[in-house]
Amino acid sequence: MCDRKESGIRTAWKKPDQIGSYFVTEWKPLLAVTVSGLIYNIGLLAGPWFEGRLTQCLLDVFTGKKIFIDMLLLVCAYVAVIGFVQGARYIKRFYVRRFANDINRSMKQVLYGNLVHKSVGELEKEGAGSLLTKAVSDVDACVEGIRKFTTEIFDTGIALLAYAAMLLWYDWRLALLCLLFPPFSYLMAEKMKTVVERSNAAYKESAGRLNTATLDRAGNAVTYRIYGCEKQRSGMYEKQLDDYEKTAVRAGMQVVAMPPLYQVISMGSTVLILYFGSKNVLNSGWTVWNIAAFTTFLSCYGKLAVKSSKAAKLFNSVQKANVSWKRIRPLLTEPPEETEEKTAGAVSLKLDQAGGAYPGGKQIFDGLTISVKPGQIIGITGPVACGKSTLGKIFLGEVPYTGHVLLNGKELSEYSDKERRSMVGWQGHDPELLADSVRNNVALGEEQIDVGRELSRVCLDREVSEMENGIDTLVGSRGVRLSGGQQARTALARTLSHAKPLIVLDDPFAALDRNTEEEIFRELKAMSKDRIILLISHRLYLFDQTDQVIWMENGQTQTGTHEKMLQIVPEYANLCKVWKEGADHA
Repeated sequence: MCDRKESGIRTAWKKPDQIGSYFVTEWKPLLAVTVSGLIYNIGLLAGPWFEGRLTQCLLDVFTGKKIFIDMLLLVCAYVAVIGFVQGARYIKRFYVRRFANDINRSMKQVLYGNLVHKSVGELEKEGAGSLLTKAVSDVDACVEGIRKFTTEIFDTGIALLAYAAMLLWYDWRLALLCLLFPPFSYLMAEKMKTVVERSNAAYKESAGRLNTATLDRAGNAVTYRIYGCEKQRSGMYEKQLDDYEKTAVRAGMQVVAMPPLYQVISMGSTVLILYFGSKNVLNSGWTVWNIAAFTTFLSCYGKLAVKSSKAAKLFNSVQKANVSWKRIRPLLTEPPEETEEKTAGAVSLKLDQAGGAYPGGKQIFDGLTISVKPGQIIGITGPVACGKSTLGKIFLGEVPYTGHVLLNGKELSEYSDKERRSMVGWQGHDPELLADSVRNNVALGEEQIDVGRELSRVCLDREVSEMENGIDTLVGSRGVRLSGGQQARTALARTLSHAKPLIVLDDPFAALDRNTEEEIFRELKAMSKDRIILLISHRLYLFDQTDQVIWMENGQTQTGTHEKMLQIVPEYANLCKVWKEGADHA
């Protein structure tokens, strides 16, 4: 992870799961918002004041008390003052948006930083659709709530206080009567809190399910079409889409439909202003007004009512944002500090009565005992779903184990993630290629790696050289522009170019022909002099060249040399015979 000062990105690393930390981090734009916001919202009082003076001046022009030039000067002053106030508004809005964008970036940086440190199991449990919703939609909704809250503190809070003060100055009795109405809109907004939060929670959950269904429908479209279940899957997708539409409309109605009602409630005081304000103009009310005072009071209260309805709307927006905040907050923890990893030296491996099982599931295998020294290649095989991949994932820390798994005499579980990464390299069934060039998929940004040499080691150099841009050719999303064999060899080149003392290869030859497999195996033997290689495979062409073999079946394991396994495990001997006969007839 790059240093924050070097990257130029400000993040709320200290307490990313607390809203207040983001305000503290972004104090500079907030300061600009505060100064410009105070100027703008106090300056809003100039509008009603000038409107009253313009009305009175117009009346005086008609009665001959004033002339046109007086009106012109007043209009010019009005335009100049309003222009200045609107300039402050522009500055405030600019820095509010910048403040929100910085928070959005910081939240997503922290969230993504935590996601990349989660295990595959945790991510699969969460679901791709739900993670997409949280990483994009929920963060945006939460930040939008923060932006509106910050904006309305000034545009509504300060403005309301200024308008209320102005009303009290002109006629405090009438002002108090008028100010009884806005709180009813606030009370109604508070009563809507539970409804708004519940409907928005349902909407976010539906969005997550729809994202998952969309990924499934797009990723497995060919499979569904081949097996004739495309219509069925499309029907299920339509149901998800209908549910999303209904929950979205229901959630939107709670937020969009209420503000007009809030404004109607707030504007109820207009009747009181027309009645008691007229009496003031006629010198029969609580105070003496002229037309300017009446117009100013009515205009001022109209603006207050509009601001008041926005305050009620703000409550609903904050409630909506609160739903998203609760969903993303567990992912907004301080990411582990990343430092440059140094590959560990040669390791020894010992398993003593080791077993593996996923949390909450049955034991997949048990009783595995074997000792391995640097320079050895261990073949691991057995029937489908016997636990071969589970054994490999134990070394990644993704599967808990029983018994003992010792690296250099120390329990694997006692190593930190960083220490384990420095010792264990991995290539799984899924090549997990980046939507980038062949070069970057192999080197992962390390310039000292000779990509051409690494491709040659996996017999891919000639094919890549014939591509349109050579090693700079883009492989597409998840390597879609490459064949299955090319994807597997690109991933293998990546693993070998970042070789660790213990390398676990899960079925690396599945999509290769035998000649290519033999060439790559020779490279593996050449580089295994100071390393341990665990080769998980169902292709047994080359198992006679491994140092030891692990056979897994029905939760049990047996170990020994290839020759020994031929004698004591009939199933292994039969499989080797089948592969040998297949090779002879190839």
